[in-house]
Amino acid sequence: MEMTLPTLDILPVKDIVPHEYHDEQRAYPLMERLREHGVLRNPPIVMPFHDGSGRYMILDGTNRLMAIKMLGIPHIIAQVVEPDAPGVSLRTWNHVVWGIPSTDLLAALKESLPGLRPSVSLALSIAALHERKLLLVLSLPDGRVFSVPAVSDRPKMLDMLNAAVAAYKGMASFDRTGEHDAQVLKGLYPDISGVVIFPPFKVHEVQELVAAGHLFPPGITRFIVAPRALRVNYPLDALAVDAPLEVKRARLQEWLKERLAAKGIRYYAEPTVLYDD
Repeated sequence: MEMTLPTLDILPVKDIVPHEYHDEQRAYPLMERLREHGVLRNPPIVMPFHDGSGRYMILDGTNRLMAIKMLGIPHIIAQVVEPDAPGVSLRTWNHVVWGIPSTDLLAALKESLPGLRPSVSLALSIAALHERKLLLVLSLPDGRVFSVPAVSDRPKMLDMLNAAVAAYKGMASFDRTGEHDAQVLKGLYPDISGVVIFPPFKVHEVQELVAAGHLFPPGITRFIVAPRALRVNYPLDALAVDAPLEVKRARLQEWLKERLAAKGIRYYAEPTVLYDD
């Protein structure tokens, strides 16, 4: 099989925008690690808008981007992927919420989403969610299911989803999960409050909303990119040096040629699981 390497580029930090709300405090520990090791191990993944703005939307690696920004480094190495690339897809994470009574989670969501109502079954609710007939589904550990009717206005839909996450973000803990049923997760989360299930999105929908200035809730988008550039270990000095962008780009290409010549790049055509990360 022919080897297709990821596209790596040097980009201005100021031209990369987030697609979701993010807590910048999470980037501080990474900033210290970057300062200590002097390399950026795994480049963030970005996608160009193609709207003439020269901007890129970050898909993965917001903490790395924020850490580089806080270090005062003007440029970052990034993997660039196109919206219609065959190796790019988008899935949705759900939130498993724990640490508060289910009644408190239900009350908080009812206050932020007045349309929240009981649903007949979890399976039917998920099917309706994927048909865009519902905005959000809540699965409780006692088996009850609630849902919110869909809205046609996409910015309003995003506002409602952000309101839902904000309702429990400050009062409970939550993790991303692919599971829908709160009863299934009882063993892993003894104090589980419920599972908040989000609708699927398409890549172009995310791009259009973000280009218009809207942000998604934290931790619900899951961009899948193949191939993925890992363990690049690009020196921060090469990013921080006072030189024009085109000079830094040319240096990156030379650096990549050197890595190829030294057989320092390994390509896995098959899905790979690493055990030393």
